[in-house]
Formats: sequence, structure tokens, C-alpha cells
Amino acid sequence: MILSLMQSALLAAGQVFLKIAMQRAPKFAWKWVIIKDYLTNWPFLYCGLCMGGASLLWLYILKHYELSVAYPLISFSYVFGMIASVLVFHETVPATRWIGLVLIVAGTFLLLK
Repeated sequence: MILSLMQSALLAAGQVFLKIAMQRAPKFAWKWVIIKDYLTNWPFLYCGLCMGGASLLWLYILKHYELSVAYPLISFSYVFGMIASVLVFHETVPATRWIGLVLIVAGTFLLLK
């Protein structure tokens, strides 16, 4: 469970860094200069590190646990993502999304029983 929570947290962190990187990036165009723009965009690189770490952790989880147990736990990345949207990006999240999040978590617990 702890490994899956760590993996979900890394997934969510990767998405947060990707969002920050895209906010800082220039307008997208199919040019060679875009490689320089993205390789010097530190949040984009942090995104890659988080996603790479999450992928390595996922490989370990898949090797040692049943998929029917491990896969539902990925849904906790939605929890971390929602919290990050409020704390990092100061987004207003309507009650219906919070209710949906609670249903996802409840469903995850039911799948694990």
C-alpha cells in the first residue's frame, strides 16, 4: 500500500511539474528551437524524473503484487492531483468533484476488499 501511494504521489507530482512547465513554455511550434526551450525548462525535467521514478516503482509493484490489487491503488493519484490543484494552482474545485473523488476512493477500498 505504501509503495502504491508513493507511486501515485510521483505520478501526481509529475503532472504538476508538467503543468508548471507548460505554463512557462513558449507557444508550441514544430521547430528545432523547441528542444532547447523544453530542455532548459526545469519543471519539465522534474516532470520526467517524477514520471521515471513512478515507472520504476510501478515495475517493482507489478513484479511483486497482483495486478488486481496494485492497479486500483493508482487512483489515489487523483486525490493527490486534486489537492495539488487547490494548493499549487489555487483552483476552485466544485463540490461535485470532491464528491466524485470520495466515490473514487470508496470504490478503491471496495475493490481491495
